[in-house]
Amino acid sequence: METINSRLISWASILDDKTRAQAVATSQLPFIYPHLALMPDAHLGIGATVGSVIPTLGAIIPAAVGVDIGCGMIAVRTQYSVKDLPGDRKRLREAIERAIPLSAGHNNRKITPTAEPRLAELRKLAAQAGFNPAQYLAKWELQLGSLGSGNHFIEVCADEGNAVWLFLHSGSRGVGNKIAQRHIDEARSAVLRRRVVLPDRDLAFLAEGTPEFARYIRELRWAQHFALLNREEMMDRVVRQFESWIGGSVAETQRINCHHNFIAREQHYGKSVWVSRKGAIKAEAGDLGLIPGSMGTASYVVVGLGNPVSLNSSPHGAGRQYSRTAARKTFTLAELKTAMQGIEFRASEAFIDEIPAAYKPIDRVMRDAADLVAIQHKLRQLVNVKGD
Repeated sequence: METINSRLISWASILDDKTRAQAVATSQLPFIYPHLALMPDAHLGIGATVGSVIPTLGAIIPAAVGVDIGCGMIAVRTQYSVKDLPGDRKRLREAIERAIPLSAGHNNRKITPTAEPRLAELRKLAAQAGFNPAQYLAKWELQLGSLGSGNHFIEVCADEGNAVWLFLHSGSRGVGNKIAQRHIDEARSAVLRRRVVLPDRDLAFLAEGTPEFARYIRELRWAQHFALLNREEMMDRVVRQFESWIGGSVAETQRINCHHNFIAREQHYGKSVWVSRKGAIKAEAGDLGLIPGSMGTASYVVVGLGNPVSLNSSPHGAGRQYSRTAARKTFTLAELKTAMQGIEFRASEAFIDEIPAAYKPIDRVMRDAADLVAIQHKLRQLVNVKGD
């Protein structure tokens, strides 16, 4: 842990100058209380740093959550061992790819029976929040149970005892993106009207007590729940494909579902604050969490230690060292294939920017987080599914 200034505390042993400067600028905003906590996986973001925990009084920065509201992880521990698995893992990968729409802009063709009760819940919540998600995206219902692209993935993994886990990463998809963009624009307009000078236009904020703030909170909470149910729906489909492949039912011995791009109202340092976790998970004492590495590396199942200085938070992943553009210019498909040796995946140049070398070493991130979470399980990948 490093105290960079009185309002910025960092757990990142790997921190480039641009990321540090960005975090310092955010920490100096007058409504930050008590301090910004920078996680071990911190890297340059839009406006606010990815891997930062931003507590605020009387204001919220919509871009500090970002456009993938509610993005996070879900994992299921099965009763199966690696020795129980069939040899043809490609068949499972392809079955999952058929069952779940991959890539940005891809939707379901129809609403599945398992999705219908979840959609009914979301319709009810939207009505209570006073808005219609279709005003943002007409086909939002068909996105429930779809993966997206970038660093979103579905994996079959094994832990240190060879127990098999199903693991995936996604968020609120296009509807969450549209909601976020609307409120980021509203925040920019609000600060312009007030003639507020900011170090970065993407640190534009909404002031508590205004109609814009209230509307953002209502719609944000809906999008966060959409993301949670989106992961549940996908995981149910992954379980069904796994059952068909292995020839038996899955008895879930554990299911964990957690956000890492979200806002919550919490008590810290004697005050009620809005906590924006942009690439960070909640890690109160006893909280179960999921911290994925990059393609081809380890992921972790963790339990929170409730570190008050971190605002009860921990990292959400490995954290980029190369931007996507820089990674595509630096690495090759051959290098990606080498990094993924022994893991069933679809080899594609579209995934070069996800190569492990583009990220911080996940084991170092976890060492930096030793006073934030305790490791329950270390997972290695067996099958990887991604969208272009």
